[in-house]
Amino acid sequence: MIKTDILIIGAGPTGLFAVFEAGLLKLKCHLIDALPQPGGQCAEIYPKKPIYDIPAYPEVLAGDLVNNLMKQIEAFEPGFTLGERAETIEKQDDGSFIVTTNKGTKHQAPVVAIAGGLGSFEPRKPQLGNIGDFEDKGVEYIIRDPELYRDKKVAIAGGGDSALDWAIFLADVAKEVSLIHRRNEFRGALDSVEKVEQLTKLGKIRLITPAEVTGLKGKDSLESIEIKKADETFDLQVDHFIPLFGLSPKLGPIANWGLEIEKNAIKVNNALDYQTNIPGIYAIGDVNTYPGKLKLILCGFHEATLMCQSAYQRIFPDKKYILKYTTVSGVDGFDGSRKEAEKAVVKSIS
Repeated sequence: MIKTDILIIGAGPTGLFAVFEAGLLKLKCHLIDALPQPGGQCAEIYPKKPIYDIPAYPEVLAGDLVNNLMKQIEAFEPGFTLGERAETIEKQDDGSFIVTTNKGTKHQAPVVAIAGGLGSFEPRKPQLGNIGDFEDKGVEYIIRDPELYRDKKVAIAGGGDSALDWAIFLADVAKEVSLIHRRNEFRGALDSVEKVEQLTKLGKIRLITPAEVTGLKGKDSLESIEIKKADETFDLQVDHFIPLFGLSPKLGPIANWGLEIEKNAIKVNNALDYQTNIPGIYAIGDVNTYPGKLKLILCGFHEATLMCQSAYQRIFPDKKYILKYTTVSGVDGFDGSRKEAEKAVVKSIS
């Protein structure tokens, strides 16, 4: 059983920043996320796309924002359960909650903060009738361990950042890398497109455009894919086929937790602390809804801050927290580190 002060469901930017705000209050956090790494959409879908509306950052890449948030919370030593989806929640006699994942991992906390962005993400699968027969037998939708593709023949389908980035990365890992896209133009970052073009000229990536995968073939595991390019249809021998068409957001099992739902979002009390209709369960970031809601990362940061203040009062009802600015109080990490402004030197005048 993993025990913590605040259990955060979702490790996107809002969930990560909540760790920092909780840390200032000496509250420990543990995060659950269905994705294999922290960062949510910023890390999984568009890590190399610039974001322009983060205060003090005229421009920051989504992946860099995640890296900075991880560095910011490092001193508060958060725990992570990654690659697992929060499945069930049970309220205990003492008012705490036990959340169990789809893999049976149990977590207990007096406060649960749902920061699941647009929900749990499920891969968008290509419309191939027998694709289910080859899942985990040569077909993968998310790359969790690049070493799985060492010296293998790999075909990637897609035209966004994720497809481009993984094609580039696996060019130095796999025996062969083929990148298939239904258009000649890609939707990814310009530098990634240029890198793919360079690797194609060097013979390290086989670029097949405009084309699409129309069939999968094999006995016990995937052996080849059928590709249609213009009026030509041909088979390509592969060990792995990785369709990277993005992720589809769904509330998933959280929708069955008894929370008040409106248009696939969780209703909260935005006048106070972003608490749901169940005391002790909060929803922050894109997963919530209230009058005037804006689905912006900076709004999620604000909601996380107020949620942590309310969580502190719930966990310590007899204590009164006095807000102190970090410029005055500094930041004390759970690892013993301390950040503080330099003290002014007082000199006496003789």
